[in-house]
Amino acid sequence: MAIILGAWIQHGNASIGRMSKQMSRLFESSEIAGMQLTNRFVRSATWEGMGKEDGAVTPKLVKVMAELAGGGVGLIISGYAYVRPDGHANPWQIGVYKDELIPGLQELTTAVHGAGGKIVMQLAHAGHFTSRKLIGQPPLVVSDYEGLARSPRKEISIDDIGEIVKAFADAARRARAAGFDGVQIHAAHGYLLSQFLSPIFNRRLDEYGGSLVNRARILLEIYEATREVVGDRFPVLIKINCRDFSENGLSLEDSVQAASLLADAGMDAIEVSGGLLTGGKLSPSRPGIDSEEKEAYFSEELKAFRKAIKIPLILVGGIRSFEVAERLVQDGLADYIAICRPLIREPDLINRWKSGDRRPAECLSDNLCFKPGLAGEGVYCVVAKKRGKNSAE
Repeated sequence: MAIILGAWIQHGNASIGRMSKQMSRLFESSEIAGMQLTNRFVRSATWEGMGKEDGAVTPKLVKVMAELAGGGVGLIISGYAYVRPDGHANPWQIGVYKDELIPGLQELTTAVHGAGGKIVMQLAHAGHFTSRKLIGQPPLVVSDYEGLARSPRKEISIDDIGEIVKAFADAARRARAAGFDGVQIHAAHGYLLSQFLSPIFNRRLDEYGGSLVNRARILLEIYEATREVVGDRFPVLIKINCRDFSENGLSLEDSVQAASLLADAGMDAIEVSGGLLTGGKLSPSRPGIDSEEKEAYFSEELKAFRKAIKIPLILVGGIRSFEVAERLVQDGLADYIAICRPLIREPDLINRWKSGDRRPAECLSDNLCFKPGLAGEGVYCVVAKKRGKNSAE
């Protein structure tokens, strides 16, 4: 009898354990500005290297996005799409700068929705980090100063700013027409809007330089212009650096102030990231995330955002363990958990975690996944391919 009772208790405890896993807040439904989400996992944007030369969508990219949706990700944020031809950063990058691209983008959203997912388009202009080879002219910069670059740059005029604002709004209109569930404005990692915020790049003496309010002005103008064309019921998000992690770069205090201005203006959610494209161990995609202590490397900065901002906060940055993700949400620090490189390795990672297999993501954080992208093959996990289990192939 004791043996039977013990077995029953053990079985009961196991059942309770399974139920507690199923009841994790990470898997509860939620919404961002009316966009219904099945869980609190977000696929953070990355360059997939799967667009055509003119930025059009390819069947390969459609397949990858559909697999992410089928793998359980609550919200997919697309790879950054350039809003103007002169904002093109990388080869095989998707674009959203002309209406002719809408039908292909619509195929992508249809596939994601058919797999049960939601997808937001990330809108970007690379500015200083635009490829001159791709655009055939000097890149646009917030400020042109000695030491910025070896090759020529063109400083943005006031008229240019107005055109850039309009380009972001037009891109948002196209994203909505293509069936995207929202848009995210890319103002992180040293791209153009990040350059406006950063004292490293922004040395302007007009109303777009100097104080944080001035440096954030273009972001607010883009938000307002975007909101005007997409309406009040279409989610508009932003991705922003918590810090540049570079000398004289954007500070945490200034970043929180900029985020507060955007939240007060009506922004629907903020994804918090950090670092610049210039690389180093403080770059956005840090290598060697092999312990929980190295995960969520922007979580300390997120605390300052949480104190000041009431709209949903999305945290990205080296999150590899279910337990780390759960603590961040359970403690009220983050509303959503964004991951990217792990989903290149395991597009079904979220479903694996939901099933009860809570082993950390298999991603090695070696950044080797971007090498095939630069070779024109599209981004994929090199290690997984060697083992014959990569979805992008």
